[in-house]
Amino acid sequence: MKITFIGGGNMAGALIGGLLQQGFDPGNVCVIEVNPEARASLTRVFELKTYSSIGAEAVQSDLIVLAVKPQQLCAVAAELKPLLGKQLVVSIAAGVRAQDLARWLGGYARLVRAMPNTPALVRAGVTGLYALPGVSTQERNQAQQVLDAVGTCVWFSDETQMDAVTAVSGSGPAYVFYFIEALEAAALELGLTPEQGRELALATFFGAAQLARSSHDAPAALRAKVTSKGGTTERAIQAMEQAGVKALIQGAVHAAARRSRELGDELGKQG
Repeated sequence: MKITFIGGGNMAGALIGGLLQQGFDPGNVCVIEVNPEARASLTRVFELKTYSSIGAEAVQSDLIVLAVKPQQLCAVAAELKPLLGKQLVVSIAAGVRAQDLARWLGGYARLVRAMPNTPALVRAGVTGLYALPGVSTQERNQAQQVLDAVGTCVWFSDETQMDAVTAVSGSGPAYVFYFIEALEAAALELGLTPEQGRELALATFFGAAQLARSSHDAPAALRAKVTSKGGTTERAIQAMEQAGVKALIQGAVHAAARRSRELGDELGKQG
């Protein structure tokens, strides 16, 4: 499979690095990147071919990954439209709906929308995927092969579900960082050094996530196992319950999903 990346930013770099780490031939990957410094860096780090603009030679591939900013995607689609034949197009531009991108591409049907998250930068991401009806099983597998290089994938049959994906996993790392911030701040208030608080908070989050992933128990059951009656954990959970922390988190995710829908509407008005 030959792959063309349009846009050579952090997420594209993560995907390319993941593919090469899995043994993918760099000779089968190229990048179109307008920034000369970014092009030079991609060539130096990955030893692959780069182009400064979209052209017929650059997109002679099996799969094209659109890795540009959402606000740039309409203009990129206009350049790409006359050059498409049978390539599978995978967009990782947040918020842009597949139906809108397909319209910008002149009704092109071989299109997959992907919503990766930032842990992809350390090969620990999760990506939500949605394919237009015109995408074959083989093409879905090709799209997943690319995104599997930076983590795991979950497919969705209804594109409206991608707003929930954006709210839960796309924005989700920020919620985790926010909680880590709070733990570090509390550690400092309790007399620990910033370094001690940071190590305790990070290791606890990492270990708890690993435990939850490897266990057959639901998170609620795992929490109950840690919460001894009359103990310190029970007191902390009671304080969070009284403050409505769980409801606030759920409300925040709903707010993110609403904003995702709004952005989709706004971006879809282009073209």
